[in-house]
Amino acid sequence: MKIIEGIENAKLTISKYNGLSNNLNSNQNLEFEKVVSQIIERVKEDGDSAVKHYAQTLDNVTLDQIELDYKIINHAVNKVPKELLEALLKASERITAFHKESMPQGWSNTTAGYGSIVRAVEKAGLYIPGGTALYPSTVLMSAIPAKIAGVSEVVICTPTKTGLPHEYILAAAKIANVDRIFTIGGAQAIAAMAYGTQTVPKVDLICGPGNIFVTLAKKQVYGDVGIDGIYGPTETMIVADETANPELCIYDLMAQAEHDELSIPTLVTTSQQLAEFIHKSWEKLAESMERKSIILSSMNKRGSIVIVSNLNQAIELVNIIAPEHVSLVTKNPRKLIPDIRNAGMVFVGEHSHEVLGDYAAGPSHVMPTSNTARYSSGLGVQSFIKHIPVVDFGYETADPLNNVAAMIARAEGFTAHAKAAEIRRKLNK
Repeated sequence: MKIIEGIENAKLTISKYNGLSNNLNSNQNLEFEKVVSQIIERVKEDGDSAVKHYAQTLDNVTLDQIELDYKIINHAVNKVPKELLEALLKASERITAFHKESMPQGWSNTTAGYGSIVRAVEKAGLYIPGGTALYPSTVLMSAIPAKIAGVSEVVICTPTKTGLPHEYILAAAKIANVDRIFTIGGAQAIAAMAYGTQTVPKVDLICGPGNIFVTLAKKQVYGDVGIDGIYGPTETMIVADETANPELCIYDLMAQAEHDELSIPTLVTTSQQLAEFIHKSWEKLAESMERKSIILSSMNKRGSIVIVSNLNQAIELVNIIAPEHVSLVTKNPRKLIPDIRNAGMVFVGEHSHEVLGDYAAGPSHVMPTSNTARYSSGLGVQSFIKHIPVVDFGYETADPLNNVAAMIARAEGFTAHAKAAEIRRKLNK
C-alpha cells in the first residue's frame, strides 16, 4: 500500500480509479461494449437458443435446462451443512427486520385532495455473480427486500460451471422465497431478463452486481428495463485516529481487498504511527490468507494509506470520494456522522466492521460504488417500488386551482390546457 501525505495528494491519486468513467471507458471496454451489444441483439432475436449458445461458447457449459425444477433445489438444500444453513437463516432474519422497518407507506390528505400510493414493480430479475467466489449472501440481500417491497415475481439468473448452481446459492434462494431460478450468466442473462426468451420472463427491473460484461449489458438495456445502478469495483475507506487497533484495520482492509484485484481499500488517518505500522505489517498478515494473490494485487496497486492533519479533512475526503463503505474507527466516531454526506453505508466503531455489513448486519450489501453514492443509495425496498401520486379534488378545492393552472398555461402558450381548466369554472357556475 502506498502512503499519501495530505488531502490534496489523496484527491488526485484516489480519484484516478474511483469514478465510473474511469472504470468503464478504456479502449478495451469499448471493444467489450461491441461484444455485449452483439450478445444482446442475438438474445433478443433467438431467445433460449442464443442463451445456450453463449453458455457453451463463453462459459464452456452445456445447458440441458435453463430453469431449475424446485425438486432439484430442495435436494441441493439438503446437502448444505447445518451450521451454514442456520447462519443463512439468522442473517435472513436481520435482513428481513431491517427492510420491513424501511418500507415506506402511502399517505392521503383528503382535505387538500392529494396523496401518494406505493406500488412494487411486478417482476424483478436479480443477477447473482458466480466468478471467483460464491455469493449466497447476495441472494438474501437482493431477494428479501424485493419480496418485502411486494414484488409479485422474483427471478434469479446465476452462472454455473457444471450446469447447476452451487447448493449454497440454492439454499439462500429457498430461504428468500425466490420464485424462479435460471442457470445463465453474463451479458446474455441480462439480455434474457430485459427482453424475455421462451423460458426467461421479461422483467421490469434488473438488480445486482457483476463483471464488466454484466455491467455494460445493464447499461445498454437501461430504458427498456429499469436497473438498480451501475457498479464498479468494491471499496472501503477506514477513517482512523491514534486510538484505532492497527491489526483490526489491516484485516478490515484485506477483507475488502480479497473481493477482487480491482478492489479499492483505503485507510485515512491522523496518526503517522498507525500509518507506518500498517504499511510495514500488512503483507505478513496477508501471507496466511487463501486469496493472498488477490489481496496483494489489490492492496499494492489500488490500496492507499492517507495521512491527514485532522478528522475534518478525513471526512472531507470521504465526501469527495463517496466510497461504498466508510468505517469510523476513532475515539468518538458518532460525532463524525452528521458531517458525512456521501457514502453507501457507514460503520461506527471497531465492532461495527464492514464484514458484518457483507453478511448479517441487516442492510443490503449491494451498495453504490465508483463515486455514485453522491446521488444514489444502496439496494433496498425503495429500489423495487414506485410512488404514484393521487389527485382527488372536489369542486371547492379544484375551482381556485383551475384559475391558477389557466394563468400559467396561457403564459406558456398552451391555450388548450388553459381552456380545459377554464371551462370547468364555467360549467360549475
